[in-house]
Amino acid sequence: MSEQQNRENRNAVFSQDTPSTSEALTSQQMRSMGAKSQRDSVLEELGIQIPEEVVPLPSQGKVYPVGSPLHKRNLLEIKPMTAKEEDILTSRAYIKKGTVITKLIQSCVTDRSVNVQSMLSGDRNAVLVAIRITGYGAQYSATITCPECNENFSSDFDLSQLPLKNLEIEPAEPGVNLFDFQLPVTQANVQFKFLTGRDEEEITVNAERRKKKLKSAEENMITARLQHQIVSVNGRTEKGLISKFIQHMPAGDSLALRNFIQKHEPGIDMVSEATCTNIDCGEISEVDVPLGASFFWPDTRK
Repeated sequence: MSEQQNRENRNAVFSQDTPSTSEALTSQQMRSMGAKSQRDSVLEELGIQIPEEVVPLPSQGKVYPVGSPLHKRNLLEIKPMTAKEEDILTSRAYIKKGTVITKLIQSCVTDRSVNVQSMLSGDRNAVLVAIRITGYGAQYSATITCPECNENFSSDFDLSQLPLKNLEIEPAEPGVNLFDFQLPVTQANVQFKFLTGRDEEEITVNAERRKKKLKSAEENMITARLQHQIVSVNGRTEKGLISKFIQHMPAGDSLALRNFIQKHEPGIDMVSEATCTNIDCGEISEVDVPLGASFFWPDTRK
């Protein structure tokens, strides 16, 4: 699939033609089976109807094992954000633990059998963007630094137009988050995985601990991520050995692997066009949509 075709593959959750059912039981089906939630009961008593949304999973469920509720699953149903989810976003305990995003997604996914920590980061990002849209709409305003004139300006983005980036490479084994790659410099055969929510949380927590321990701003995010991503080197899976290999890994190998992972990792393409508002510039450029504080706390006074 070409880059242009990939950009045209819009995430169905953001369109008016979003499918109303998925491989999972819908809320209506669960209610008919007597699995009525407290939320359903309250809304029914008040005579209010709030439709759920169906989110396409970029991984298409290819990396989840047999027995997982996400195995070969293309769609995941979520409920819209409520005041309860706003409480989660402001919870100091969750923020301190680095679990606020996990708690938010967990609260909005209607299938309680789904372990959101084990979800690929790309699948979680798709769900996260959909949750934001259900809560505050698709329009998102953020501050951008122009790559041409280096001036800051405010730009509006339509989150519903962010393309879905599906998984297009096959795992080493069906239903396993494991992929093969040969490093170009050392010619070593490595197997890597795409990061999950649990991996991201561990990386964040370890980084904070490292900062407190060293009392400095020293970063090791490249090696930290590689230690979670690389599962084996030439068939060896010992974590200590892999960690030592990463420390001595030629930069060419490291860059090639990271580029390959970035190119093929499923998720949401967070790149969009922005036009600099500086009258002396006006540059139109592709920028990464920043996930700042206003992503979940937009200025509703506009």
